[in-house]
Amino acid sequence: MQAKTKVTQKIKILHLIKSLGRGGAEKLIPETALVHDQSCFEFHCLYFYHQKENIVDELERAGIQVHLIPSGNLGLFFQIGKVKKFIEDNGFQIIHAHLPWAGILARAVGSRVSIPIVYTEHNTWDRYNKVSYWGNRLTFKKQDVAIAVSNEVALSMQLNSMWDPYRRGEKPSVRVVQNGVNTEVFRRVEPSTTYKVPNTKYLEAIPIAIGSKIVDPGDSSLENGGFGIDDGKKNTEEIAQFLSPDSLKVHLGIPEGVKVIGKVAVFRSQKRLWLWVELALRILKKRNDVHFLLVGDGEWRARLEKQIEESGKAQHFHLVGVQKEVIPYLNLMDIYLSSSEFEGLPIAMLEAMACEVPVVATRAGGIGEVIQHGVQGFLSGIDDWEELQGYCLQLLEDDVLHIKMAKAAREQVEKYFSMKRMVADLERIYLEVINKNFKPEKGI
Repeated sequence: MQAKTKVTQKIKILHLIKSLGRGGAEKLIPETALVHDQSCFEFHCLYFYHQKENIVDELERAGIQVHLIPSGNLGLFFQIGKVKKFIEDNGFQIIHAHLPWAGILARAVGSRVSIPIVYTEHNTWDRYNKVSYWGNRLTFKKQDVAIAVSNEVALSMQLNSMWDPYRRGEKPSVRVVQNGVNTEVFRRVEPSTTYKVPNTKYLEAIPIAIGSKIVDPGDSSLENGGFGIDDGKKNTEEIAQFLSPDSLKVHLGIPEGVKVIGKVAVFRSQKRLWLWVELALRILKKRNDVHFLLVGDGEWRARLEKQIEESGKAQHFHLVGVQKEVIPYLNLMDIYLSSSEFEGLPIAMLEAMACEVPVVATRAGGIGEVIQHGVQGFLSGIDDWEELQGYCLQLLEDDVLHIKMAKAAREQVEKYFSMKRMVADLERIYLEVINKNFKPEKGI
């Protein structure tokens, strides 16, 4: 149940984050804002590192005012004065920082402006480099509330700060607020259901994967201009403002009736996507009627493309790049496969589950707090990733089991990982710190 309070004016909250790429931590800011009671809260977001692929437009559509102070990592230490002035000029009442660099900056600024600091930790501390780890640890007690996205992340924070010389009552409270998904938006839909893609041309919205390469659908060398249709229309914007799972399957060249195993991710080393591709190739030796879909991009893309090309199985793989609208892609998937080495609590996995996609994954981070082995999917140890092949084959070959797990995946998210539940927890914390009635809880 959402926290209620009598307010005479909106509480102004500043989300502080280093960059606005398309990671899970960044995407949660607009997604939570859409569910928050914006008659009580006014949200702003300040970021420092501008990337080509960003979610600024998504934040603005969610009613968040976005601000940029250009800076790199170490340059953040020289932005304290600018951020302090920005906060004072705009009358913010709460700073909500995300990830270590923004957390360190928020604590430095917060001590100078005397407003509450809420910090969300999205990963376990052992995964950070030495600079961000020690900066985070040495400043950690200078905040009001530390939010962990999973119990494992909370335990990591407590273990890494247990030797610090806290005075009685000085240690901030650690709260677990597990990530959530808007289950009214993310759901299994009919294959013909269309989704409008705002301000995006069709050529950008639906790339065609031929082998491991993205091909321009307007390439005249492709039959029917690459669209697989011939309706006589030349203006791609006229025919291309809508996506549907059916149209995606045609344009991606995925044959009707074949199974699709997929994942949405930033192509970072922690995701171990080279193992994901290796699992796909092993599955293809047993089942040559399966296709594999990767939504996202990142530093590992070129190496993955090379691995796929050299396998001789490129026609089974579809790397479609970063997509603003992922629901049609999730609705193509029959299995969500994850080979990660570490995670916080992956948003994309929860979104897939909300779309009734069973999960086969390593037990990384908070994944084991969501998936019950044999109920919503299957889990392996992080070092036992080879087991995932057998679990995928089991789901591919047993339709009754697949349907059962698909329904259980949706039910799990609806019951325990809804966006409404997450936002209610956040609003309760905001109101406690703003009313200075916050009392640290014992334990997690």
